[in-house]
This record gives sequence, structure tokens and C-alpha cells, in this order.
Amino acid sequence: MNKILRVHRVNDYARYIGAPELHPLVSVIHYDELEHCRHSLNNYDVFGMFIGDETLEELTYGLTKYDLHRHALMCVAPGQIGGKADTGEEIHTKGWALLFDPDLFHGTDLEQRMPTFTYFSYNTNEALLMSDEQRQTIVTLLEAIRKETKNANDEHTRHILVHLIALVLESVARFYAKQLSTPTKDHADLLTRFENLLVHYYRNGLQQEHGLPTVRYCAQELFLSPNYFGDLIRQLTGDTATSIIRRFLMQRAKEQLISGATITETADRLGFDYPQHFTRLFKKHFGITPTEFLKKNS
Repeated sequence: MNKILRVHRVNDYARYIGAPELHPLVSVIHYDELEHCRHSLNNYDVFGMFIGDETLEELTYGLTKYDLHRHALMCVAPGQIGGKADTGEEIHTKGWALLFDPDLFHGTDLEQRMPTFTYFSYNTNEALLMSDEQRQTIVTLLEAIRKETKNANDEHTRHILVHLIALVLESVARFYAKQLSTPTKDHADLLTRFENLLVHYYRNGLQQEHGLPTVRYCAQELFLSPNYFGDLIRQLTGDTATSIIRRFLMQRAKEQLISGATITETADRLGFDYPQHFTRLFKKHFGITPTEFLKKNS
């Protein structure tokens, strides 16, 4: 069984690979400068952002292995496992890492904004593939953060570090938005596959066992993480995956009602637990209740 390194604090990882310990809550590592480094499979209690400046093979995210290509940036959040198991041999790798403790921004605006950076829950195969210019933008910020960690820890240090890390997070969000909105072969037929998946869901009666289809279910079936899938759909359509599922459900509901099904039968056939839930959603979507709809179409 692979030994897992518990990264409870940022310097747990820095210490393991022989990197300087410059601040108790923030660690900036330039792998190129390390004389002795080893792979590690890590269980994180902190946030981490890693830039690979070379191809890294068989990295682990959860229970899945991936290859990470040059200038790719991947992110991890507390509670996640990532990295590569230690083989006992020293390695010479290139790139950067930023690790920061949630305690750093406790009580700040950044603490409230962290859930909006959904890329921390992306799979490793959904890493940000940066251009040279984008990489340099992030590296410049990392160098500024590292410089600040070397300064005296005065009353301004925490505010400056939070500000610089926020700039990193916002920059990555901007780069991801561009990546998600750039058409690729894999994305070209995503909406068609999404719709076909919903059709298949009902054609095979899965709603009777699992209830209404969810964004998480659709993402897994399309081999994407839920957050990446949701963000990608939003970039492609300007709408949420939840809204698309709801429109699909309501269109089927109309068809069922017009074909003669009762409100209770329609709710059951769609996978609603209660007719009342179906009625509320129908009225929210169409502005009238199913009963009013039936009267208009009788």
C-alpha cells in the first residue's frame, strides 16, 4: 500500500521535499532550485496550486491516474489526495508550487470568495493548460509572494499575502474561463452527448431507481468532474447545467400531460418523490400550475 503524506500544514510538504520553510501559512516552492526531491502521495489539509514545467506521468487524483503535461496548472483543496507515490529515488523536477492554509484568510473577503473558485474541485485531467504568457503571469505573482514571506512578519504581511494570493486565484479563474470557452474537439459534441444522456436516462427507466437526474450523475457519465462540467456548460451556453436539466424535465412533463397522464402519474414517471414538488417546479418554470396547464389545453 502506498504511503500517504499528511500535509496538515504547508511546511509539512516543504520539509518533506527539502524546500525552505519561510512562513507558517504560505509556502512557495520552485522545484528547479531543489537539490534533493522525492515524489509523494499527499493528503491535503491546505490549498495547493502546482505548475508543471515538464511532463509528469501517472499523477494520482483520488483513485485515478493521469499524465500532466508541460505548463499545466492543477489545484487541490483540503480533503483531497494527489501526487505520485514515493519510489524511494530522488527526482529532478521543474515547476512551481503554492500552498496556503485556510487560516491565512479567515475573516477576510477572500474566505467568502473561495467557493467561487470551483477549479479546486476539478480532476487532474481538467488541469489548466497555460500559454507561456499565462504561466509568466502566475510565476511573477509567485515570486512576489515568496519575496513577501521572506520579509519581517509585520502587521502588513498577512494583508499583502492575501492580496497577492487573491490575484493568483483571479488570474487562474480568467485563464480557465478562456480555456473553457475555446472550442475543442472534446467540447464540440458535449451538449449533444448531454442531451442524449438525459434521453437515455428516461428511456432506460433510471428515474425509477435513482430519481431525478443530477448534474453530478451527468458529469460522471460524461467523465468530467461536476464543477468542471458545470463551468463548461455555463461557458458554452450561458446557462447552468441544472437549468438545462430542468428544461428537459419540463418539456417531458408537458408531453406527458398533453398525452393524457395525470399530474400524479407525470410526477412519478419523471422521478419526483412527491407530486407537490413537481407542481412547484412546473409553476416556477412555466408560470402556471399543471392543473392550469391542463385546463388551457383541454
